Amino acid sequence: MIYTYTLTPSLDYTVYLPGFTPGKLNRSEEVYYYPGGKGINVSRVLKRLGTDSTAVGLAGGFTGDYLEQFLWNEGIRTELIRTDSITRINVKIKSEQETELNGPGPDITQKELRQLLDRAGRMERGDWLVLAGRIPDSAGADFAVQLAGICRDSGIRLAVDTSGPVLKELADMKPELMKPNEHELGELFGAEIKTKEDALHYARLLVRQGVRHVIVSMGGEGALYVSDTMEAEAQAPEVKVVNTVGAGDSLVSGFIAALESGKGAEDAFKYGVAAGSATVSRSDLCRKEDVDSLAQQVTVTHLNGGKNR
Repeated sequence: MIYTYTLTPSLDYTVYLPGFTPGKLNRSEEVYYYPGGKGINVSRVLKRLGTDSTAVGLAGGFTGDYLEQFLWNEGIRTELIRTDSITRINVKIKSEQETELNGPGPDITQKELRQLLDRAGRMERGDWLVLAGRIPDSAGADFAVQLAGICRDSGIRLAVDTSGPVLKELADMKPELMKPNEHELGELFGAEIKTKEDALHYARLLVRQGVRHVIVSMGGEGALYVSDTMEAEAQAPEVKVVNTVGAGDSLVSGFIAALESGKGAEDAFKYGVAAGSATVSRSDLCRKEDVDSLAQQVTVTHLNGGKNR
């Protein structure tokens, strides 16, 4: 089973309008209300790709009710801990440029953190735990390290897609998968990544620390994959950019879904990049038929002959 952890989910209020002028009345043309949060996105994409998961996290108030019902309607299992804090609302303004107004995450109590850790303790060897999104200050690095420790000791495959200082401590816990973008990878090592070669260098360092799969998302430049046995670069197909929210989460979903279906790392990497591209071309997240089509257009190039260094 795959479990996704989202500590600060949201209700994303997404509006499309021909022009946006601060300080003036702006009338939108389209409005959408979607569940938000990186782990939530991963569960939603996994479902669309035919892979079941359970979304674990915190939810409260009328927005939390909407989020849970939305996921239920999509056939996604949830184990959302009810809180006294109203699930935040994020506003996504889509115009000539994208503007985001993200609400503050809740203060998470020690009781709620313990419930999240206890749930991980009941997972089984071979399960996936996808820890995605920001770790709020009220949870802190200690929670993330404890969660990673449970995974390591119980044989649970941990996938990490987060940012900030906690990323370094999680890297030391040897997760199965890490998916930083180039900026997060640079912050992790206190370096500025300017080239693909820079990104490869630091991705290799993560593998040497014990991370099994490292995927570095590089926006329009595609993505890099590094493991003990393969280094590769993927060029994504050109698509019309409609929405960039959830593209990285879709990459993670596609990669894990492909691995779970028995595909090797190269095909999983290709499928993940296709999922990210398919999401970019839609107002919401990707559809399986688009991912399957785009996967045929993703070009994967082996680096260093594809051999172990």
